[in-house]
Amino acid sequence: MRSRNRIRKPHVSTTTAPISAATQRSILLLSFATFSSMVAQRICDAMLPELSRSFDASLAQAAQVVSMFAIVYGVAQLVYGPLGDRLGKFRIVAWATLGCGVGSALAVFAGSLNLLVLARMATGLAAAAIIPLSMAWIGDNVRFDQLQETLARVGLGTTLGIGGGQLIGGLMTNTLGWRWAFVVLALLFGVVGTLLLKDWRGQESAQGPLAEPLAESAPAASFFAQTLPILTGRWSRIVLLVAFAEGAAGFGALAMWATHLHRAMHLTLSGAGAIVALFGLGGMAYMASARRLIAGLGQHGLTAAGGSMMGLCALVVAFTPWWPLAVPASLLAGFGFFMFHNTMQANAAHMAPRARGTGVSLFAAALFLGQSVGAMLAAGLIDRLGSAMVVALGGGAIAALGLWFGRALRQHHAREAAEG
Repeated sequence: MRSRNRIRKPHVSTTTAPISAATQRSILLLSFATFSSMVAQRICDAMLPELSRSFDASLAQAAQVVSMFAIVYGVAQLVYGPLGDRLGKFRIVAWATLGCGVGSALAVFAGSLNLLVLARMATGLAAAAIIPLSMAWIGDNVRFDQLQETLARVGLGTTLGIGGGQLIGGLMTNTLGWRWAFVVLALLFGVVGTLLLKDWRGQESAQGPLAEPLAESAPAASFFAQTLPILTGRWSRIVLLVAFAEGAAGFGALAMWATHLHRAMHLTLSGAGAIVALFGLGGMAYMASARRLIAGLGQHGLTAAGGSMMGLCALVVAFTPWWPLAVPASLLAGFGFFMFHNTMQANAAHMAPRARGTGVSLFAAALFLGQSVGAMLAAGLIDRLGSAMVVALGGGAIAALGLWFGRALRQHHAREAAEG
């Protein structure tokens, strides 16, 4: 018997209509926004040792610029999801991007670690809207059979942002000073936010969305009414729990990679940041080959192989005595991680078609609350266990998670096929 609470899978068209030029332009701008958002998330990773010295604080205290950003980012999803479903996802992304510019400008002038943390929290509050509502808007305007591939292309901005954040943070800290990293970030958000706002106004003047939304529209409902079916659905609960674990083991532990290379291998902060930036380049390589990999491995194969690849590479980074081996390891780790993460995004984007903004925002909340827990845990353990063990534990956890979720995906797809 079919479950009454089962979230219905969107209809897959037998013919694939091309994405309109206007929609493609908007998707490109959303990619710039997701790039900027991810730069903001990762820009402090390589500067943590310098922030610790500058403010005479422990590494765990300095890591609050990462963990508190992630906490605010995650909690804010409870607001942005329903807000996007009511007021318009693209509009909120545009204004939130400009808000990130204001938060980054405040970070430039922070005179203490506490003020810097507050500025980062303000940036996180605005950045929380960008990636999940961009995914949700794309889910509304791109057909289901094109969704994972389109999200993979949009993910190019996210992956470049991971590398760009590590690189900008390390390079600026090592040369002009850490404050200049936030100057660059404020300018970036200002330009991208202005372009998004112009595009949104163009959509409004055209008297309607760029393309007729392909998802079913739900009548206005309370936050509780939108959220309850997602939290009570068996598969959506699994996706959210895996997202939390992915954030803790993947993004949370990643915040310590540059610190490990700086401490254990005595690399400069810019050198360590540049090596970890290859993580994003590996993600780009996955995006370029996503179509073939999705067709060849399927979602369950992508998660199992991707998680295992990142886990093995994390062990290399953790225990190799030769820093040059960390270069290909970081590259391949990014490739593997985004095999896993892109599949998670695709599942999140259609687990609640009637309240897509809420569903994707709950996914982002779980992901970044997991990141905050992972970053705080890693920073607290690094002086007790050593940076090598922290990196290795994060890699081992993501490998186990990928194998488990790959099996869960196979069972889920078989159950869907059996239910028709």
